[in-house]
Amino acid sequence: MLIGVLLLAAVTLFGASSDAARTTSEPAATPIPPPPAQATAVPAAFAEAWRAPSDATDTPVVAGNAVVTGDGSTVSGHVAATGEVAWTYARDVPLCTVGSGFDALADAARVLALYRNGEWCSELTALRPDTGTRAAARNPDLRSDTALIGNGTLVAGTGVRTIEVMRYDLVRTLEYGYLEAPVNEGAQPRPTCLHTSALLGPDQLAVVERCPGEPADRLTLLDPDDTKDGRPVERWSVPLAAAGAGLVAVTGDRVAVVLPGPARIVVFDEAGTQVAAVPVDVSDAALAAAAEPPAGVPATSSDVRQLTWWTGADTILLDPESLIPLATVEDTLGPGVTYGDATLVPVPEGLAVVGRSGAGSDPVVRTIPVARADRTAPVRLATQGAVLVEQRGDQIVALVPAR
Repeated sequence: MLIGVLLLAAVTLFGASSDAARTTSEPAATPIPPPPAQATAVPAAFAEAWRAPSDATDTPVVAGNAVVTGDGSTVSGHVAATGEVAWTYARDVPLCTVGSGFDALADAARVLALYRNGEWCSELTALRPDTGTRAAARNPDLRSDTALIGNGTLVAGTGVRTIEVMRYDLVRTLEYGYLEAPVNEGAQPRPTCLHTSALLGPDQLAVVERCPGEPADRLTLLDPDDTKDGRPVERWSVPLAAAGAGLVAVTGDRVAVVLPGPARIVVFDEAGTQVAAVPVDVSDAALAAAAEPPAGVPATSSDVRQLTWWTGADTILLDPESLIPLATVEDTLGPGVTYGDATLVPVPEGLAVVGRSGAGSDPVVRTIPVARADRTAPVRLATQGAVLVEQRGDQIVALVPAR
């Protein structure tokens, strides 16, 4: 059901041969209201408030006051507490993916709708999350294996051959890897390498590269919003001790990767110097999956109080400053999310409540039952105020504290 009254009619943008002629926009007449405030403690139970299809997202998208879904060719902004549709934006071509970004900038939070154009995902529109009105548009050079990841001020479009980074107005700040039509020949340091995983840190882009002729993978740290004469600014690039590496996490001055043979998390400092190597109990199958995560994006979640990485079987809790593993929650369905005074981690039975310290052999304080049709499928979490949002396959499910 549409919230309130949308504009009297769908706003169809006209133009004889333009992309706009194939766009239908139904913005909200009034902005989406704020969600209920999150409590300081985890509730005793959660209840399902609403659900909606979202086959163009792999993780929940929250931006401004909205919970956003992408299904088929339509992006929808929902009221977090009720699921009512406040606005929609649709094209006559399918979505590649939907993301969000720039929430750390004043009045700049955006929903990012990336649409397919043949074999490319090259039609990107930025929408204001509380109304669905268009803020900017651009044509990036991204393939169908892309994801949109952000750090609050920048957004990167991942790719096994090329990675693009954009600022709030969608102007490109970095293009890294193989270029179809390079302006400056020789500007890219390793255009033949494959990017197996990538993460945006607070002010850096970390990439694990697999390069022809090199026996092991390579870890590279780049400036995401600066180039020198069209060339990427590389802070450092170091060969790793093995092939099959996967990114785990990035902070302001640390980068962590997982390596096989034996399984271990290796931490590098801001100069590219290894400062720690900690054994972890990760299976060979999980290591192989971590080396090539979907769209090149590790299953990691982070905030100033807790950082978690999902191996595909277990969730490892990391110190948010040193990136040293603290504890492991076994038999999980995804990474965790901070809620109130704890971290919630999806498990087959529901949600494991992990204490703030996360230390000890068993960090789970209790488990909140949640009924899911598939108790083994991956679950990704996000919060919008007091609303806990789950991505279950191609469905978004919103949970609220039970009364």
